[in-house]
Amino acid sequence: MRLKLHAILLTALFTAGAWSLSGNVRAGAADPPKPSASGAPSRAWEKAMAPTLNAHMPDVLGVAHVAGDYHFTEGDFLNEGADEILRLGSRVIKVWFMKAARTNYPFGPPIPEPRSLVDLARSASFRRLFAKPFTTFILETYSFGRPDHYWRNGVTSEEAADERRQFRELATYLLKTYAGTGKTFILQPWEGDWAIRPSFDASVTPTPEAIRGMIEWLNARQDGVEEARRAFHAIHAKPGKVAVWHAAEVNLLLPAMAGKPSVTNNVLPHTHCDLYSYSAYDTSIAGDRFVEALNYLASKAPDSAAFGAKNLYVGEFGVPEREFGEETTVKSLRRTIEDGRKWGLRYLVHWQLYDNECKETPATHEESCRGFWLITPTGRRSAQYDLLQSFLRPKREEMAPNPPTK
Repeated sequence: MRLKLHAILLTALFTAGAWSLSGNVRAGAADPPKPSASGAPSRAWEKAMAPTLNAHMPDVLGVAHVAGDYHFTEGDFLNEGADEILRLGSRVIKVWFMKAARTNYPFGPPIPEPRSLVDLARSASFRRLFAKPFTTFILETYSFGRPDHYWRNGVTSEEAADERRQFRELATYLLKTYAGTGKTFILQPWEGDWAIRPSFDASVTPTPEAIRGMIEWLNARQDGVEEARRAFHAIHAKPGKVAVWHAAEVNLLLPAMAGKPSVTNNVLPHTHCDLYSYSAYDTSIAGDRFVEALNYLASKAPDSAAFGAKNLYVGEFGVPEREFGEETTVKSLRRTIEDGRKWGLRYLVHWQLYDNECKETPATHEESCRGFWLITPTGRRSAQYDLLQSFLRPKREEMAPNPPTK
């Protein structure tokens, strides 16, 4: 369960020197042989369904809604947050889509425990979410029946086959159910450079077994999504106005740029994902090496049939406002958005709507939280909210109603 992680993550980054080239990741893990890809020929419809690089900002700048520590209604917590993001002006949302949905969205009516990924997609809460006028849903998701990071000990042929099956079944369900809606679904895991290690210690070198396991695991997920797309588009000769993509995610690019063993250096070149996500805290907060990091990631991430060389997005960026101060927070976020948009990122996802790192639950005081928020526990719209809305609604048209109150 990934509650309260950013306090650990940012502390680990600073103590490991991740904000400088003196990061202490040890060298020595050798690149494994590249596993075979699916070998399927590319289809013109894949490129046709990819969003354009000049998409409108509401279809690029998104917000995460994950395990917040407070709420303002007694209704469905997942959809309470989704409605707030729509009110802000964004049409891109990132959520956790996994077996522990009831824990990740704890307020309001409980989400029934799902039996499978498809079962979760069919739940009332997620059906309501997917019916809302978002253009892109970024789903952080894992297969059922095994620990999320079981692959650190290697992947058996049976496990790889089951990964393909579960992702094929989920992608098939989404393609068929939402055909004609124009919606995009991106299936991604959590920050790979932490996942590949047994702890939040950037000085720990990923083992060769974990590197090989991650490659096989990511490629199995990707193959399942590709199999679903091929089957769907064999029936629908024209693009079905729905897309399902798969992504990998990295989060320690400073050590990678220093030549240290990392997901970027040792895993990504051996994968064939549609998209590659960067959880960008290690460069976006300071900002001086953010664009350099994007360029380095692009040099390591294989091009994809749908997106070509511009197949990157920032899956998380954010600043704990109560630690850095409002002025520094806003300056950092603005720079990240402007630099990322100029670079050509497909998406930039702000972390997040409601803070998930408060000292009380449900939180009622701003002082109990770190400040990863657009809306604070008191219902106040933060300076971060105003900044994002200035990008999403530049003319301030259709201003949202008053913020929620307790």
